[in-house]
Amino acid sequence: MELQFFCPRWGSEDISWERFCEKVKQEGYNGIEYGIARTVSEKELDEVWNLAEKYGLSIIGQHYHTYEADFSKHFDLYNEWLERMSAYPVVKINSQTGKDFFSFEQNKKLIDASAVSGLNIVHETHRNKFAFAAHVAKEFLEKIPALKITLDISHWVCVAESFLEDQQEAVQLAIEKTEHIHARVGYPEGPQVPDPQIASWQSGLKIHLNWWDQVHQRKLNEKKILTITPEFGPFPYMVPLPADGKPICDQWATNVFMMNLFKKRYE
Repeated sequence: MELQFFCPRWGSEDISWERFCEKVKQEGYNGIEYGIARTVSEKELDEVWNLAEKYGLSIIGQHYHTYEADFSKHFDLYNEWLERMSAYPVVKINSQTGKDFFSFEQNKKLIDASAVSGLNIVHETHRNKFAFAAHVAKEFLEKIPALKITLDISHWVCVAESFLEDQQEAVQLAIEKTEHIHARVGYPEGPQVPDPQIASWQSGLKIHLNWWDQVHQRKLNEKKILTITPEFGPFPYMVPLPADGKPICDQWATNVFMMNLFKKRYE
């Protein structure tokens, strides 16, 4: 069983791709997770893939940039994005798919489109998307047996305003269907604790580690690769200091801390 760690581009957009890839490699990540907007140029995409190859990094492509409320337009734009991505080698696509207000049938149509795209696609448990809450995702996972997910369970904690103590069946089903982890720690009032390293947030970290441990054990039993993106984000996910608006902690260092925590725990 192999662990692979991916560094999010999110939060590092202010530095060049060259410098970013250099830092990612120096920290010991296996690759990057890249949120790819519909508007990004082919020039930038080619640059990213060339630099990733130069530094020996793999890429997880992230879909997020389909916002249209009109389902027909949304469906067409989603398929255009998938078709565009078919030209680029990726470990997998992490897709923030659909909308929380689309019907089950509409969201299923998007999931079905991804299944026939030829890409290795996992669907993220993300607010505002089809899998925005544990009880809703459970229905999709039960009715679409082939559905695989990126488990970002911090969103579910926030939506449910709890650590999901009363939704264990949904959580266990999600763990069985997880192919990628977004390792961010949520709490009942938000999707990201201010700092997972300090004592006051250790209880939430331990709860999330218990969930992630179960995914790791399952992948260990299957002798399959487990991919993990430590995904603590910048503002507005990160709470700023009230006095001066500065970040409450270092985003980059926090994600490196999470990666090293997993390495020590699992390797």
